[in-house]
Amino acid sequence: MPTRAEAPPVGVLGGTFDPIHYGHLRLAEDAREALGLARVLFVPCGIPPHRGNPTACASDRLEMARLAIAGNPFFALEDSEATAGAPSYTVVTLERLRARFGTALPLVVLLGTDAFAGLAGWHRWREVLSLAQVGLAKRPGRPFDVAELPPELAGEVLARRSPRLPEGAAAGSIVEFATAALDISASRIRACLAREASVRYLLPDSVLDYIGRHRLYRNEP
Repeated sequence: MPTRAEAPPVGVLGGTFDPIHYGHLRLAEDAREALGLARVLFVPCGIPPHRGNPTACASDRLEMARLAIAGNPFFALEDSEATAGAPSYTVVTLERLRARFGTALPLVVLLGTDAFAGLAGWHRWREVLSLAQVGLAKRPGRPFDVAELPPELAGEVLARRSPRLPEGAAAGSIVEFATAALDISASRIRACLAREASVRYLLPDSVLDYIGRHRLYRNEP
């Protein structure tokens, strides 16, 4: 079991990032501020186990993430999932991070309410809660109703819910925080790019420039 922590918590934000956009970056910044995170690790997945393969390859998604977070000293890139050549399971990533950082460092998996609602379908999902805290991002106008969750997950929420990250605890709690309501999705960006519509101001210019140079998300081969 994780031991008592002395270092400030570190956030873990996973996803396909296909492509990364301002919604991802804003969620990470809101979490950093609300939860007192020392930094946020962005973890682009390699092979998503619960959905189809990403449109862009892992190396392109890693580079876009690297460009997007450049200049923010509180953001860092974690490439272990994208380079593993195996399905990307959060519990395995957390085990890797625990092996690297030890059991005392508080890790906080950052999830939106939609993703969290499916947590009970994740690989070894209960172990996620024993390896990390969960930071649950709540968007304005989207109430989070525990009664709508699967019973086994609702029970965990009721047992672990906390108004703040418990001081000195490395794992085990579920803490909600508010995030900005940016109505941006990677699928919308891909659709716009496929029909050559503008996506400026939906994602960083450095990422948009990379997409253009490498001709990503276009209909033609």
